[in-house]
Amino acid sequence: MTVIFERSFERTLSRLIADAKPGQKFEAWTFDDRQSRQEAERRLKEMGAQARIRSAYKPLVNAFIEEIDLQDVDAIEIRYPVHPNAPENRFRLEAYPLAAMVGEREIAFVARADSDFHYDILLKTSAGGERRLRVLVPNRVHIDAAGETSVSPTGWLVRDGNATGERLLTDYEELFEATIAAITRHDWGPTEPYFEELNIRVALPASDETLSLGDEVMSLREALHEDFYFSLLEFFQKKSGRPLGDRGLKPGQIVPQIVQSEGEISGKVETQPLSQRYWDGPEQSIEAATEPLAVQQIKAELNKIGGDAFEAVTRSGRTVMARYIKGGDAAVMVSGGQHANETTGGAGALRAAQRLAKIAGAHFTISPLENPDGYALHQRLRKDSPRHMYHAARYTALGDDLEYRTEHNAGPYLYEKKIRFEAERRSGARLHVNLHGYPAHEWTRPLSGYVPRNFAMWTLPKGFFLIARYHAGWAAQAEQLLDKVTKHLGAIPGLLDYNDRQIALYEVHAGETGFRIINGFPCLADIDDRHTVPMTLITEYPDETIYGEAFVAGHTAQMETVLSAYRAWQGIMASS
Repeated sequence: MTVIFERSFERTLSRLIADAKPGQKFEAWTFDDRQSRQEAERRLKEMGAQARIRSAYKPLVNAFIEEIDLQDVDAIEIRYPVHPNAPENRFRLEAYPLAAMVGEREIAFVARADSDFHYDILLKTSAGGERRLRVLVPNRVHIDAAGETSVSPTGWLVRDGNATGERLLTDYEELFEATIAAITRHDWGPTEPYFEELNIRVALPASDETLSLGDEVMSLREALHEDFYFSLLEFFQKKSGRPLGDRGLKPGQIVPQIVQSEGEISGKVETQPLSQRYWDGPEQSIEAATEPLAVQQIKAELNKIGGDAFEAVTRSGRTVMARYIKGGDAAVMVSGGQHANETTGGAGALRAAQRLAKIAGAHFTISPLENPDGYALHQRLRKDSPRHMYHAARYTALGDDLEYRTEHNAGPYLYEKKIRFEAERRSGARLHVNLHGYPAHEWTRPLSGYVPRNFAMWTLPKGFFLIARYHAGWAAQAEQLLDKVTKHLGAIPGLLDYNDRQIALYEVHAGETGFRIINGFPCLADIDDRHTVPMTLITEYPDETIYGEAFVAGHTAQMETVLSAYRAWQGIMASS
């Protein structure tokens, strides 16, 4: 293990208290939770200083929670800035999920022509009255860790009525910048992978704030995890000469661990060896599992399916497990867990496979956990904060997306991808049903432009949707498959209503989804020759961070997709 960086940071709230004088008045915006900010205000008041300390993260949403009285308000109009260095809808996105937090009141978002960092709010009352407010949204334009121009939230300080104010370098920003700088200055050598595990352990005194909508939560710790992870991916992409967003990068496993502290703010970066351990939980009823399955249970459920076992080995030495059931039907490959923090696919795949195995002539392969190294990391991180999405567990211990490995480009690093090539070789399948998920609540990178770079379409949940990727000449089969599967899914009680609610909220804050709607379900379909199988059906369920009944609903939808796709494929291939 090599320690690369270790440092503690003075807390911004402590510095504001220490610098305050009796009789002083000021406003500040910091990256702190509500309880911490209110406690600092109380201490300042006891000293004779008058202070209002607001959140620099999602200041509009926090203003409606903490300050804005909506009694007798019937309608709300919010005019937001548009900045030339940010997506047009950036500050509309940052207001999410306000449209669902104001009850039945009418709400409208209107783009302003200027880029001044504030929202103009018009509150209309039932008696015909109007009230106008301005909410400051402190941001700075800067060059981020990837060398890109970003518009990012920042701390701010307004003293003694000065309307303009000045930037306040907060502990949150300073910790991030100093840690990233230490990592980027380190000599990583010339070739990938650069390490086994790069561990970034941060102690941060910030509690999550659950919002009154689905799985929505405001979390400074989760946001910092996401910003560290993707900023470091971008650094290593540039170091390796790859374009930003390249999923073939193999830096090693990057692991930000952002843990809650009592008051300390600190960061430590070190390289660590990989392990082969799992952090398994208890066995569950697979039909009613309320959280991701233990790996030992996945193995046991696969054994119940029977068939011929085959496997692959990961970088760490963990095993990718699969089964082949040979029969007279048109073969279908079923997989889950490519992105290991997408949690419903594995259980859904196993539930479907156990049903398919009972059908006469059934012909399929099942690989419910394609990325066990990522899955183990997800288990490990969830012990700190189960409701964080943890995209560090998305990729493998090599740090890449296994789907982008081929027999031609992977060299000695084919590892997990061997399971797909072997499944195709054994079965001859022409369809791969690949079960995925995405964030069940808002995904942000607050210190690098707020909207996740190269993942903008995934920043807000928008229901359960399907993607068909196919080779040239397979468009007709793709259309038939999407039609038949969506018709089946539409019969699942509550699923269409669930989609409609999420899509409606998405459209208020982000605009059009860009999807085709087929039988009530958003779908994408296009030619893509990246896959060796000519037809791939990808599911996308908003499952990162869900538990309980929401998790059951998620893996049930995944199971039903597999079953309906399998049945539909038999007819499609018979008529081809």
